[in-house]
Amino acid sequence: MDKTSIIGVILGIIAVGVGMVLKGVEVQALLNPAAFLIIILGTVAAVTIAFPSNELKKVPKLFGIIFKERELVDPSTLIRLFSEWAQLARKEGLLALEAKTSEIEDEFLKNGLSLAVDGQSADYIRDVLTEEVEAMEERHLSGAAIFTQAGTYAPTLGVLGAVVGLIAALSHMDNTDELGMAISAAFVATLLGIFTGYVLWHPFANKLKRKSNQEAKVKYMMIEGILSILEGEAPRVIEQKLSSYLPAGERKQILEESVVTKDE
Repeated sequence: MDKTSIIGVILGIIAVGVGMVLKGVEVQALLNPAAFLIIILGTVAAVTIAFPSNELKKVPKLFGIIFKERELVDPSTLIRLFSEWAQLARKEGLLALEAKTSEIEDEFLKNGLSLAVDGQSADYIRDVLTEEVEAMEERHLSGAAIFTQAGTYAPTLGVLGAVVGLIAALSHMDNTDELGMAISAAFVATLLGIFTGYVLWHPFANKLKRKSNQEAKVKYMMIEGILSILEGEAPRVIEQKLSSYLPAGERKQILEESVVTKDE
């Protein structure tokens, strides 16, 4: 499970709930079926209108991506792997890597290495693999766009809900007690709209984009590693090239470990 998504949602609910109590608002005030209907169902309706069905049917899967930790190939492990493959290819030739393809679990990496072993040109491999990554990023962005739009619609629907509530409140002008309760209930819709928009939907969209960027970075590392082996670059050169994708601390550690290994 992706703990940050779960913890974030829980903290958001606690922040608003406890904040309301500290401000003297009764929690029962949130139990407003009309507000939930306008905000939740209204947001679903707006998103349904805005996106085609083939994109909307992916929403359950998108929630899975948000709340589940995706297992990506560790970049540091990937650099060491390419270093070993480069050394093997320089000693025994590129065809020696053919046996390694059966050991690879990542389909993208397996496909790229197979293209290299089959003798495809560097330009062809780069074009094929890059197009695959770009297509993946486009799919991911279309999924994130659903939550981005939901985050845009929800606060506006909150204002709509408040207007509806105020219209109902005006019918109680002769009774100040009922008028106060009606006005209070009217702003519950605004609260729900802002909360769902800026604590749930927009952050969900950002999480999808960040996870997509992480996956794309790993795949671009794979492309550079495969092409570097194809061009016969030295393992040390490949390590330095791929380490540029890592933060400074991890980069330094990888290069230091490489030096120690070669000295031994």
